[in-house]
Amino acid sequence: MAARDRAYLLGIDLGAGSLKATIVDEAGGLIGEASDPIATRSPQPGWSEQAPEDWWRALRNALPRALAAGKLAGGDIAAVGISAGAHIAVLTDAAGQVLRPAILWNDQRSAAEAEALHARAGAEIIERSLNRANPTWTLAQLAWLKRHEPELTDRTARLYVAKDYLRGRLTGDWTTDFSDVVGALMADARRRDWSPELCALIDWPTRTLPPVARPQDIAGTVTETAAQATGLAAGTPVVVGSNDTTVELFGCGAVNPGDGAIKLATAGVVFLAVDRPEVHPPVSCYPHIVADMWYMASGINACATAHRWVRDRFFADLDPETAFAEMDRLAASVPPGSDGLLFHPYLQGERAPHWDPKLRGDFLGLTLSHERAHFARACYEGIALALGDVLREAKRLSGAEFGALRLLGGGARSATWRQIIADATGLPIRQPGNGDASFGAALLAGLGTGVFASPQDAARCAEIVAETQPDPGGQAVYARLFTLYDESRRRLTEISHALGADIAGAS
Repeated sequence: MAARDRAYLLGIDLGAGSLKATIVDEAGGLIGEASDPIATRSPQPGWSEQAPEDWWRALRNALPRALAAGKLAGGDIAAVGISAGAHIAVLTDAAGQVLRPAILWNDQRSAAEAEALHARAGAEIIERSLNRANPTWTLAQLAWLKRHEPELTDRTARLYVAKDYLRGRLTGDWTTDFSDVVGALMADARRRDWSPELCALIDWPTRTLPPVARPQDIAGTVTETAAQATGLAAGTPVVVGSNDTTVELFGCGAVNPGDGAIKLATAGVVFLAVDRPEVHPPVSCYPHIVADMWYMASGINACATAHRWVRDRFFADLDPETAFAEMDRLAASVPPGSDGLLFHPYLQGERAPHWDPKLRGDFLGLTLSHERAHFARACYEGIALALGDVLREAKRLSGAEFGALRLLGGGARSATWRQIIADATGLPIRQPGNGDASFGAALLAGLGTGVFASPQDAARCAEIVAETQPDPGGQAVYARLFTLYDESRRRLTEISHALGADIAGAS
């Protein structure tokens, strides 16, 4: 499609806590946005599920508000892109009905299945799909479902990945992109398609798996039924899209080898764009939006989740709309090191770099002098140290060097948190004006419909609005603090496991 005089592009991102819709113009300028919350259920400790129907409700709620915020009609939207978290499978029967709630990436129920898969075929899984089995990935989750809910898996006619399910509600299509095939841990990297061999490890029928296309390819157009439900115009093109980390890296302008980023979202993720597959499990490897490029990604389970938990427990008396700002003000009032208060943000076990679903969060070093300002800063610091831990492991495994890092997510707006991360990592931190997944999804829609000539052309929309340099004094504090952070994690691991076993035994 030829670019219009002014093309409006809609990006939709399904996050762990809400769905966000963002409308931008062809220069990347924000025209309108809106979000709608999504509930996560935890029917057992370590479980994390959402109802796909809640995603569709959130989309129907958010889109009209985003259009209204931009003073636009549905017909003004030139194209739509969609992203969502990786590893999230939706199973439907022959009638198209969803068979069960979707298991999220942070769900830990399939730990035993992941261990068994690695013991049985770990080398083959890594060779074909570039990554190691753990409870985050769909392969282990499907193995759990086949073991515990065989009556449902036997009825499965189609498997959708989360963003594909939502897009299918808009267009009626059934397609995915290769990044989400990799995220399912069921990929053949050489053929850039599903791997029958990996599917056979869990006896999963390949007929249930969607065809694979490029993220920028047009998957279909908005149907009449979806237009009536959302306010979009029937016939609007919708691109295939990709998972949230892939579009975020693209959307923040990291389109050259060596570009890196950190995301402060529900999970905290460290990225590095590379010019070839870098296979260093447990560091993840995914295809980039840019052809023939890849990126490494590794993340912690609880980032914004831990931030929100501290807000809800220590700042519950404040208006939820202003509590984060007050946390930020108080955190800035406390010196680096939080006067000896140390936080491990392992509230949902941990992914990188320890891959231990039984780890427990904690505050260490409490004294009578600590006030809630200390808890706010210790939260920022604990998350920064956890991300620094991931960064160290990525460097050790790959030998890669990181330069300045783009900082993504709502936490990037905090000057205090940006400085803590710069000091804890020793790297300059750059804040894009935009760069979340819904923004990247909108740019992807423009790439697929000719608004942008190339990924590099789209990257011109990624404006850097602030840069934070590491402070030598802060670096020294966090270098000492990380030694204590890491040693205390080692010493408390056995206790964490024992506490979890005691609770499981009591239940």
